[in-house]
Amino acid sequence: MSLTTPTSVQKLQMALHAKAKESPDFRFYALYDKVYRKDVLAYAYERCQANAGAAGVDEQTFENIEQYGVERWLDELAQALKSRTYQPQPVRRVYIPKPDGKQRPLGIPSIRDRVVQTAAVLVLEPIFEADLQPEQYAYRADRSALDAVKHVHKLINTGHEEIVDADLSSYFDTVPHAELMKSVARRVVDGAMLHLIKMWLEAPVEETDDGGNKRRSTRNRDEGRGTPQGAPISPLLSNLYMRRFVLGWKKLGYEERWRAYIVNYADDLVICCRSGAEPALATMRAMMSRLKLTVNDSKTRVCYLPEERFDFLGYTFGRCYSMRKGRVFLGTVPSKKRVQRICRAISDETRLNTVWQDSTIMVGKLNRIMTGWANYFCLGPVSNAYSVVDQHARMRLRRWLCDKHKESWPGYKRFPEASLNAEFGLVNLPRRTANLPWATT
Repeated sequence: MSLTTPTSVQKLQMALHAKAKESPDFRFYALYDKVYRKDVLAYAYERCQANAGAAGVDEQTFENIEQYGVERWLDELAQALKSRTYQPQPVRRVYIPKPDGKQRPLGIPSIRDRVVQTAAVLVLEPIFEADLQPEQYAYRADRSALDAVKHVHKLINTGHEEIVDADLSSYFDTVPHAELMKSVARRVVDGAMLHLIKMWLEAPVEETDDGGNKRRSTRNRDEGRGTPQGAPISPLLSNLYMRRFVLGWKKLGYEERWRAYIVNYADDLVICCRSGAEPALATMRAMMSRLKLTVNDSKTRVCYLPEERFDFLGYTFGRCYSMRKGRVFLGTVPSKKRVQRICRAISDETRLNTVWQDSTIMVGKLNRIMTGWANYFCLGPVSNAYSVVDQHARMRLRRWLCDKHKESWPGYKRFPEASLNAEFGLVNLPRRTANLPWATT
């Protein structure tokens, strides 16, 4: 669902951004009242509703709010903000599986808190967007992970072949509150707005164990660190704190000393150096320590191209071979982990217990998975990866069709190769490569 920002909200954001851009040292004194403006809150609600998402600890859903009356609900929320009686509820914590078998904690604020946080983002983002560094690509308009990949590709093809491949341990959970609030207060001196952010940072976290018992933790408040992944305000705050490292790296002269350029996406970063990667790594560790962030030693290393390879944002960077041009070059291919991940997703979607579905619905799901994956993995020589994914999807769909129609495996006679595309409509990934450029920028 695509939403258009209301004209009145656009004008507010443009004015805030223009002032921040024009005056880098200007501090904003009156922002809190913008958060509970009727147009801002209403648009914030629409954005949260478009993102859907589960209910928070209060179990309130968008359907509940619709039945109650959205305008009435928003008016009451605006009044609570205006009267300073608004208090955030605990954040519901759930765990989602990671590709390595571990689990990632995800925070789910209540819809009420999500709407207020989104309203705050609408007000604060234009201000801090003026300050974020060009090397920061995450959660920003007109920037993407693919842009970050292209940036790294350009650097390694202009002589920056010594790579600091960095990994931070639990970045979102370890961002220190005091230092983060200093970063916010550098631009915002509205006490009510600062108090609002601090309340969100210190909100308790509620978990439900396998037995259905609820347990609340105040670790964030007690330890003074962490911002829950999943909260609308977290991406902005995480970018703002990472800015301290990116800007410090340049101002302290490390970028110029080693021709060492940072490319950052959320908690992922690489430093592409012409020389001096080892001292650059040591310096990065020292800076992160001063920022009270933890470098993951087991996943952080120096990579020397072209002899070695490294992964960043799902792509593997290193030697590639062009059959078309008959040459070796430094480029990108989809990483093995990402190829394995989509193959697992296709396998999960075509499990035996899904054969009750209509084949058109199943193929539609597979096509969305594969097309979305291919839309991101479109840089560099992707033919091999596309072929692996395509063959896996064909095999899984044929097995699914055999199970559905009680046909003996492998079912080539009833479900020949050509029919999977022509009759059932399965997308053909290898055909997409004819229209894809090589990663040359």
